[in-house]
Amino acid sequence: MTFSIAGKTAIVTGAAHGVGLAIARHFVDQGARVVFADMDEEALEREVGQIAGDDGPVRIFAGDLREKLTVTNLLSLAASAFDRIDILVNASRQVLPTNPLDPEDNSVEELLEQNLMTAFRMSQATAKRMIRQAEDSQDGPVGSIINISSIAARRTRPDLLAYSVSAAALDQMTRSLAVALAPKRIRVNAVAYGSVMSGHLRGVLRQDEGMRTEIVTHTPLGRIGSPAEVSDAVQYLASDASGFVTGQIITVDGGRTLIDAAAVSAH
Repeated sequence: MTFSIAGKTAIVTGAAHGVGLAIARHFVDQGARVVFADMDEEALEREVGQIAGDDGPVRIFAGDLREKLTVTNLLSLAASAFDRIDILVNASRQVLPTNPLDPEDNSVEELLEQNLMTAFRMSQATAKRMIRQAEDSQDGPVGSIINISSIAARRTRPDLLAYSVSAAALDQMTRSLAVALAPKRIRVNAVAYGSVMSGHLRGVLRQDEGMRTEIVTHTPLGRIGSPAEVSDAVQYLASDASGFVTGQIITVDGGRTLIDAAAVSAH
């Protein structure tokens, strides 16, 4: 089996910033054709507008994927530009604080809609497209769906209650869809990452340098990860090298979830 994704077509959501952007760029570097999708049109144009075009391997799509019509339009663009869809990476997510004792706090509903339901609807629609593509094929892989999750799903932080719940729900959705789609030869997995030097975390550390020490101290490998290390794990799950892997949550956190560090935030 090969780790290559060259020639495959991927949709990456949340691709204007952070880990989503790193994954999408990595896929292009590895020879894949990629649709960068995000709500932030300005950031998409700034980050990849110069390499997007009608003839190359990159397209950009701006829209709110919480809307069903937007999901349909995204899939239509990908299929029209590249004829097929082989890989979906659900990297779009949001982090909001929660006040667990405030009955007016709507963060749980908001993050379930953004972090769970968007990925669920994208996965459903993409899987249907993948199945139609494979109607004339009796064997071989049909597609791979990878959800980007967080170690927050397994950690307890009351002020991140909504984020943790949405991440845990995404992990369970991954397992359930993996079983549902296995007969159709579509694999569904997730990558849950810990502290990775994204733009968001870099900004947090500029305001609170002491947090860097906390993170490193509670990470057995003794450092903060890079977005490239998450991208490599995602490539593995997208490639034929993981052809017998489905329903798994691969953790990329330097061992942080192996020790008791409940006081450290999961960014």
